[in-house]
Amino acid sequence: MTPSDESRHAHDGRASHEGRYGETFFSPEAAGEGERIDFGALAYDDITMARLRALGAGPGWRCLDVGAGTGTVSRRLLEEAGVASVLAVDRDVRFLGARAVPGLDVREADITGEGVTGADIPGADFAPGRFQLVHARFVLMHLPEHERLIRALAERVAPGGVLVLGDAVDLTSDQTPDSPYTSAMRAMWQGLRSTIGTDVSWVPSYPRLLRGAGLEPVAAEIHVPPLQPGSPISRFWADTWERSRQAMVATGLVDDAAVDAAVRYLGSDACAALSAGMLTAWGWKPEEG
Repeated sequence: MTPSDESRHAHDGRASHEGRYGETFFSPEAAGEGERIDFGALAYDDITMARLRALGAGPGWRCLDVGAGTGTVSRRLLEEAGVASVLAVDRDVRFLGARAVPGLDVREADITGEGVTGADIPGADFAPGRFQLVHARFVLMHLPEHERLIRALAERVAPGGVLVLGDAVDLTSDQTPDSPYTSAMRAMWQGLRSTIGTDVSWVPSYPRLLRGAGLEPVAAEIHVPPLQPGSPISRFWADTWERSRQAMVATGLVDDAAVDAAVRYLGSDACAALSAGMLTAWGWKPEEG
C-alpha cells in the first residue's frame, strides 16, 4: 500500500485497529476516568457554551448531545441557557445517570449503528428533524465513517436548527521544536490511531463536510487553552498519557522514561508548548420552503 493509499484508507474510516475508545483505553470503569473527562470539560466548556448560546441555544430549544460524557454541556444547556430539553446519548451513561437534572433525558446507545435512524436509539424523540441543536464534542475523532455519521446527525436537525461539532486539532508538526511534550503528543496520536482508530487529521475538513451534509451557512473556529502548571488541560493531558501509555510506548517514539518526563514537564514552569486545540464547526439546516 502506498502512502497516499494508506492515507485514503485511514481517512474513510476503514483502517484496521485493535479496539475502540472506552474499551481498549479510557474505559468508564477505570478509576478516575470521570475526573479525566471533567478536566477536559473545565478546559473547554466555557468556550463551547459561549458558542452554543451565540448560535441561539435558549428557551424552547430541544437539544441532542451526542457522546455526552459526564454531562457537563447537557446540564449547562438546561441550567444556564434555559433550553426546553436535552437528550444526552452515550455508549456508557454511568456518569450521566449519576448527575441527572430536570429536562435531561439519558439514553445509552451506540451512534455508529447503520444509518443512525432511530433503531439504534429507540423512540420517536430521536426522529429526524426534531432538534434545534445537535451537538457532538470529542466524539467523531474516535469513530470511523465520519461522513456517514455527520450526514446522519444532520438529519436529526430541525429546519432552521444547527449542528455543532467539536474535535481536537493537533498543533505539533515536523517544524515544532522537540520537547518532552511534543514527543509525547506525537506518540499519543500515533498510538491511539493504531489501537483504537482515533484520527484528528481530517478534523479541519469539518466545514466542507457540513456543507456536504446539506447544511449552510457553515463556519468554524479554534480555541487553544494555555498549558500552565496545574491547569485543567495540563492535568487532562497528563492523565490521558498515563492511560494510553501502553499505546504510546508501542510506537517506539517514546519509552516509559520519556512519558514520565513529559508529565513532569507539563507540571513545570519550563513548559513552553501549545496544547492541541479544539476546532468547533457549525452548519445550519435550511428552513423548509
